[in-house]
Order: sequence, then C-alpha cells, then structure tokens
Amino acid sequence: MSDCIFCKIVAGELPSEEVASTNGTYAFRDINPGAPTHVLVVPRQHIADASVIRPEHAEMVTEMVQLAQRVAESEGVAERGYRLVLNVGEDAQNSVPHLHLHLLGGRRLGWPPG
Repeated sequence: MSDCIFCKIVAGELPSEEVASTNGTYAFRDINPGAPTHVLVVPRQHIADASVIRPEHAEMVTEMVQLAQRVAESEGVAERGYRLVLNVGEDAQNSVPHLHLHLLGGRRLGWPPG
C-alpha cells in the first residue's frame, strides 16, 4: 500500500531500527516506546489490522508470534515476562492501519494497560 508508513518501513523507504526479520515479517523499535523494550513486529504483506485476519493468514500470524518470541529472548525479557498486544481501531489508539504486534517488556507492566 503506497501511503502506509509500515509498508514504507518494510520496503526500506523510511528509516527504522531493525531488531530482527524473517521472510514474511519485520521487527523494529517503536519510536515512542511505552516500556524499556518496545518492538513492533509487522507482516511484510499489508493487512489492515487483526479484525481482517482470516484462516489464510495463519502461517503469517504464527511467524509474527515466533519472531516476537525470538526478539523477547534476544532482548532479555523472555524470562521475566513481556506483553504482546494487537490494537484494532481508533478507541484502541491504533494509529497505523497495518497489522502490528507490540512486544513490551523490561519492567513490571501495569494492568489495565495504558
């Protein structure tokens, strides 16, 4: 999608701090972190958000979660715990309409989030 910020990041048209990647996914640091570790994992394929995930996306979603697990290990937050978040829509403050998984960790996270 030509006007999608995350599509431009994945394509290398906009800068990002890459953390890890796979053939189908890309992980990079959030520019406005909500925790000491805040990494976004996005599919390389444009999908608007979690509300439009279908059975044919199962492999891609699995790849996103597995990359998040790998990043949690490499960032040193896997043992103590971390949060994985998918936001959908304006009320959830989803500001970029491209599916993305937030990986947050590095401190005790409150509940409810936000």
